[in-house]
Amino acid sequence: MKIKIRQRRIKGKGNAIANRLEGIQQSIGVTSREMAQLLATTPETVSRWRAGKTQPQPRLRDRLLQLGWLANELGELYLPEEARLWIFSPHKMIEGKRPADRIRAGDIESVLRIIAQLSDGAYV
Repeated sequence: MKIKIRQRRIKGKGNAIANRLEGIQQSIGVTSREMAQLLATTPETVSRWRAGKTQPQPRLRDRLLQLGWLANELGELYLPEEARLWIFSPHKMIEGKRPADRIRAGDIESVLRIIAQLSDGAYV
């Protein structure tokens, strides 16, 4: 006897990667081009992920998942437009650098630490 295993898909919702991309964009108000910049890839690559034509390589998949975590945390503190400005503005806590530059360089952890401090009220 053969057992069929069916994958559950939500009609019209796209693939899991597309859903993550959409969630990040909604949380922090970034454009597709800015999303590509944060992930250190091209807008065309992000477009192919969104369309389900390709999947991110493990390194970029992991970075995307970390960015999703960061977006959720930042979304707890700011509205999307404010979160976007926060990401692209220089900050004293990272020597006048922008969180976007740290994220692009793969140093999401230092940005998450700052967000945690903001969340805890340690720095305003």
